[in-house]
Amino acid sequence: MVVTTLTQHWKMLLQRIFRAVIMGPPGSGKGTVSGRIVKSFGLMHLSSGDLLRANIKAKTGFPRTVSQAESLDNVCSVDTVINLDVPYQTIKQRLTSRWLHLPSGRVYNIDFNPPKIAGLDDVTGEPLIQRDDDTPETVTRRLKAYENQTRPVLEYYRSKGVLETFSGTETNKIWPHIQALLSKKLSLQN
Repeated sequence: MVVTTLTQHWKMLLQRIFRAVIMGPPGSGKGTVSGRIVKSFGLMHLSSGDLLRANIKAKTGFPRTVSQAESLDNVCSVDTVINLDVPYQTIKQRLTSRWLHLPSGRVYNIDFNPPKIAGLDDVTGEPLIQRDDDTPETVTRRLKAYENQTRPVLEYYRSKGVLETFSGTETNKIWPHIQALLSKKLSLQN
């Protein structure tokens, strides 16, 4: 009886594995959307940006290419790809206004989520930093690189029938559509 119950439990858990890839230019809201998905659906989140930065630091690199997408498919199937289509001008404004409290990962934006005291973390009072890759010149370079590298990857996922694109300038307006899609897809799995 215990073995049967455990077997049924594992079958239920395995049926609920859902793999989603969230794509979008730097600053498009991938981290925010990921956090909301984790909170709303209880799914685990792995950040390719964090993995990329760690691999660059370790000098191993981590390309975002069609061959990487194909390699991922060889390891596991992707259920859906969420593409955040945010205008580049919006992204440039967001990123160049973004400041971080590095130890905690708290993010501030001087335009719409400023710290209570300019330049200082609300919780600890420690100084905020701007990442080197959030300067205007670097943001422009990153967006061009993203466009060139990612277009083929998006086409790859579109041809597989798993690409869902959400366009807009505000995560709060895009999120309800993403939430509805995931609610539908996850309910179909059960």
